[in-house]
Formats: sequence, C-alpha cells, structure tokens
Amino acid sequence: MTDAAINDTRKAELLSTVVEHVDITSFDARPIIDAMGKMSFTSRDLARATGIYNDMLADPDCTIFLVIAGSTSAGGCMDAYAELVRSGMVDGIVATGATIVDMDFFEGLGHKHYQALEVPDDDTLRSLLIDRIYDTYIDEEDLQHVDHTIFEIAETLEPRPYSSRAFIREMGKYLVEHGKKENSLVKLAYEHDVPIFCPAFVDSSAGFGLVKHQVDAMKAGKPYMVLDAIADFRELTDIKIKAGTTGLLMIGGGVPKNFIQDTVVCAEILGHDDVAVHKYAVQITVADVRDGACSSSTLQEAASWGKVNTGIEQMVFAEAGSVLPLLASDAYHRGHWKGRAKRAWAKLFA
Repeated sequence: MTDAAINDTRKAELLSTVVEHVDITSFDARPIIDAMGKMSFTSRDLARATGIYNDMLADPDCTIFLVIAGSTSAGGCMDAYAELVRSGMVDGIVATGATIVDMDFFEGLGHKHYQALEVPDDDTLRSLLIDRIYDTYIDEEDLQHVDHTIFEIAETLEPRPYSSRAFIREMGKYLVEHGKKENSLVKLAYEHDVPIFCPAFVDSSAGFGLVKHQVDAMKAGKPYMVLDAIADFRELTDIKIKAGTTGLLMIGGGVPKNFIQDTVVCAEILGHDDVAVHKYAVQITVADVRDGACSSSTLQEAASWGKVNTGIEQMVFAEAGSVLPLLASDAYHRGHWKGRAKRAWAKLFA
C-alpha cells in the first residue's frame, strides 16, 4: 500500500464519526429546569436564566438578540440555534466569523464536523489536513472549499462597501440556491429576515476568500468589494434605536458581546437619549472574571457602562454546550414564541 493510500485510510478512520447536533424539539427540558430551580449553584443560575429568556419571549415589545462566541456550533448546538430562528425565538444575531462561516456556512455547503475519538499528535493531524477544535475535527480540504465559495460570492458583487450583515445575507441567498443543509442558521436567517452581524468577520475562513478577491482585483486593476465595519455598528445601532425594549441571550463573550452592548452608548452619542439599556440579559460562559478579560466581565459590570439593566440579568458559569440545550428546549416547549410577532429587522436595510 502506498503512503498516500495509508494516509487516506488513516484520515478516513479519524473522520468516521459525525457530530450530531442536538434537536431541542425532540425532548422537553421543562421538568429538569423546574427541578434545577429548587437546587443551588449553577443549576439555580441556569433555571433563573431560562426564566429570563422566557420573559423575553413573553414580552410583546422585546426584540431578542442571540449573541454567539466560541465553538458551540461545531460541538453540537448548530441545529439548536437554527431552531431559534425558525421558530421566531430570536430577532437578530451577533456572532464571531468562525461561528457563521467556518461552522454554519461550512455545514450548509454539505460538510461535517467529526468527533475526535482519539487525539493523535497534532503534527500528524496537520500532515493529514485535519484541523482540530478540542475534541472535534474538521477536514481542511472541506474548509478550503468554504474559502473558495466566499471568493466566488465576492466576485459576483458590485464593487462597493458592504456591512458584514449585507455580505452574510448574500451567503444565505447562496445557500438557498446551492446549499445542502436545511438547518443552516445563515440560510434560515436569510429566509426569515433575521440580520446577522459579525464584527470581526474576516477572522474566519471568509478572510481568506476576501483577501484573494481583493488581491486578484488589484492585480487586474479593477475595483473590489470591501467590508465596512463602521456600517456594522451603525446598522446594529439603528435596530436598537427602533426596537426599544431588547433582550440578550449571550453564549460566550468576546467581541460579539461587547458589540451588541455598545449599541446603547452609540445611540446616546447620536443624540437618542431616550434609548433604554438592554432590559434583559443572560450570559453563559466559563471565562474567569479574575483575568481582566472582556469575555468574563459580568452583566452587573456592564450596567456601570449604561448598557444593561441590573434587575433582569443572569450569569451562568458553565460550558454552554452542556446547558444551552436545556435552556432552549425549555423555552421551546413553554411556547411563548408561538404568539410573537416576527420583527424581520433585515428589511430595515432593504
């Protein structure tokens, strides 16, 4: 057997067990959450956070933002996020580029994430073109298909500035026409007019495709499309101004968390002194508050900046993949979403 054949066999062995995404509609977590509410520590925190999310859904005036950082999409929560969009349980999304491009759009094109049943030497993984996220594998060759697809989308666009929301909408349109997965967050957001913002969009596979688009255009002496990060901030602030009452369901922290919270301050700077702080806020994170990182700054701390309400907030210090399915399943089965009006905030920019 040749070395190439041996490597192909080894790669197939390592990429043999697909990550199966949790289906929050298939089980009812209400009894578990109710029981946790009578416990202590993180269990009670999660029950209270779930109650706050249900309050957001029951409030007819509340626009809900789903805020995602980290790798929960790759780890099995991808379909849960998609269901929140399909059922009208979120009205806007702020996320990392990895969440939207490397994970969701990646699977939307028909690729998969795989469970690492063993973790060999990472140099070995590199030689087999396998990328690792903790105990999850991605085929690098599949990821390069994402890079090229982003390049193809950019090539079709008028050479002008685009917010990440506008470009991601083009990605959703592409998946409607060419996608291989019904449960794609990017695709469903496009279909339901739920805007997605990625304030650090090029920190993902999209960056490679967009750099190639720009370099090729420069070599040919042609104009090219560019991403406008200021437009991201302006558009998201526009939604906050028009939405009034808002709630945040935040998974992880980082740039997406700070970006959505800063819309309150930005609105004030623009002269909208009547814009309220985010009324409801939930954050699920494992970040330690002692390291000075923004990802772990508590919601109480954010109140000092005039960003969130101190009365209806809850921090949950837990690995999100282990608790988000319970929170989302509880909210799905309580059914407050069934009476919600869909905001369709993407139409604001049509």
